[in-house]
Amino acid sequence: MRLQVTSAITERIDRFLAEQLALSRTVVGRLIAGNAVTVNGEGARASRRLSRGDLIQVVIPEAPPPRTLVPSHRPLDVVFEDEHLLVVDKPAGLVVHPAPGHWDDTLLNALVGRGTRLSQAVGRPGILHRLDRDTSGLMIVTKTDAAHRALARDLASRRVLRTYAALVWGHLDGAVEVDASVARHPRDRKRMAVLATGRAARTHFSVVARFESCDLVRARLESGRTHQIRVHCEYIGHPVVGDRVYGGGGAKRISGQPRAHADALDRATARQALHAARLGFQHPASGHAMRFGSDWPVDLRPALALAGDDPTLLDRHEALAYLGFDTGES
Repeated sequence: MRLQVTSAITERIDRFLAEQLALSRTVVGRLIAGNAVTVNGEGARASRRLSRGDLIQVVIPEAPPPRTLVPSHRPLDVVFEDEHLLVVDKPAGLVVHPAPGHWDDTLLNALVGRGTRLSQAVGRPGILHRLDRDTSGLMIVTKTDAAHRALARDLASRRVLRTYAALVWGHLDGAVEVDASVARHPRDRKRMAVLATGRAARTHFSVVARFESCDLVRARLESGRTHQIRVHCEYIGHPVVGDRVYGGGGAKRISGQPRAHADALDRATARQALHAARLGFQHPASGHAMRFGSDWPVDLRPALALAGDDPTLLDRHEALAYLGFDTGES
């Protein structure tokens, strides 16, 4: 696999590969230690800092036997499927892959339960990119290693379109581009934060609809850091409605007449009002342009209806289109 660095911001090669290939730093360290990684034709250490234009070659070893995943028979909303990949509309509350506390009730377990073939590219079954447990929406799952590697390259080259819908507190001043590095919080390991020492992260925000105490916004990712949209929203002073981790005070941020509306909205929003609504990519085998959409989820409709003071939004199956979510979006 070949990758080229396009960012002007330098970062360690182990961090770069971990993000671009969706691998743990441990796995990347093993690849580097095993001389499976070169930069501009030369061997590299894990601490090497990359520069724009560097060419990285990674020799992917044969995958070891996959870790046994306990089948779960939870139904999934699969919006597209062929022999190379599938696109799933993940519900809120579903963890993507097994971890402590969730060994047998994840998206991966459900995929195994339905008999889905999963790619094993460097030991990460099927998962190209992730969504937080309480973020809903569209995800790509790869079935073959070839599909995984091709889409991983496209993801690294920003050729995969990922657009989210979110309710955020207050009102943005038009379109906002946030270019702020994200890293693990120095004191709370469960949180991320904007830090100069973090990894480059960029999110584009634009207002779709303006309500009394919040905005419905379109958030387009250029990078895919952990909790990126939520962290960037907090950073610019407009946290995601219902976000109990990066909420920054939630409704208490709203003052004056809209405060009562904000308090009611806060009570009506059981989880972060963030949804992966649009997904676009080039099919790794056919080369065809693929585009998928997922409407505002049912569990967040009461919050959207209250935010917009429009009860008809409770029953609208294309609420985002009705509100003009795709207007001006390429």
